[in-house]
Amino acid sequence: MELFGKPIFFIYFILAAGLAAGVWLLGNKLKRRAIYAFFGPAAYAKLTQGLRLNTKINTAFFFAGLFFLFAALAKPQWGVEVVLAEGKFAQTVIAVDVSASMKARDLKPDRLANAQSMLSMLISNLQEERIGLIAFTSRAYIQCPITTDESALKYFLSSLQPDMLPVPGTSLAAPVDLAARMLAKYPGQKALILLTDGEDHEPEQLKQAIKTAQENNLRVIAVGIGTQEGELIPQRVDASGRVAEYKKDKNGNTVVTKLDENSLVELARATDGVYIHYTTPAQVASKVQSSLKDLDRTYSSAGSHSRYKDRYQIPLLLAILCFVCWLVWPARKTHRADEEPKKVK
Repeated sequence: MELFGKPIFFIYFILAAGLAAGVWLLGNKLKRRAIYAFFGPAAYAKLTQGLRLNTKINTAFFFAGLFFLFAALAKPQWGVEVVLAEGKFAQTVIAVDVSASMKARDLKPDRLANAQSMLSMLISNLQEERIGLIAFTSRAYIQCPITTDESALKYFLSSLQPDMLPVPGTSLAAPVDLAARMLAKYPGQKALILLTDGEDHEPEQLKQAIKTAQENNLRVIAVGIGTQEGELIPQRVDASGRVAEYKKDKNGNTVVTKLDENSLVELARATDGVYIHYTTPAQVASKVQSSLKDLDRTYSSAGSHSRYKDRYQIPLLLAILCFVCWLVWPARKTHRADEEPKKVK
């Protein structure tokens, strides 16, 4: 537990108090110099004889008020409260290809690392989205259920690895079908962000995937990652990160993986979506975010979380009281003992 959410404001208080003290001392010095110049020291002493302002008390009130003001800005907090998060959210599922071809290094350091970097940026920017995460090869599996928890999404995203699933190959129909089931309970138009190199080993299922997406009002934002020239797939990497062996097919031929855009373009167009060719993480994240702007939103609870209670009201009230006392505290006249009137006998 941290007693103050922004303790840096105490450093700001020291700087502000030092500046105020300097201005106050300099102002008094200049004021006395001006009065002496106009009236002279002797005349000024006679004019102010018996008059004493409560400067020490006023100064104490001012600096106390300044301290409590900065203490309020430092966000004092103690105790715990449960906060229910509610709002209007759009619904989106992210599906990431984790087949062996995502190890290809036609994008540095590899395709999957680029996909993770882009999606991490995108998740940070989608503050009004409920997002789920799917990993797929020829089958699709839920990695993170639909949530607004950015930390959870990024954790599961960072844990994705090529060949992490027990089934090889690639199917575009599998993530579409699973995303449709995940989003079925939400009304309106939803989105599936499909990030893959597009090598579909089950192309005969593409028409069924399109039909499933259309029936479930699912817009597909397809991101094709890789190069059309193709790249070898690392099979074994040594301790220094150099490829020691490349993947071979059952006939012993070295496998070359190429970006296949045709299926991705067809799937995106048929679902009123968009196809995006991967360039850089920032550029693609921006394009995907723009494609999600007009999704339908539903009012729902995003769950609850606990947080420390803010207690800034207490020092803020003390600051106001101190500043009020500083402004209204009166000047006081006192008489020296030798100037007291003599009693008549």
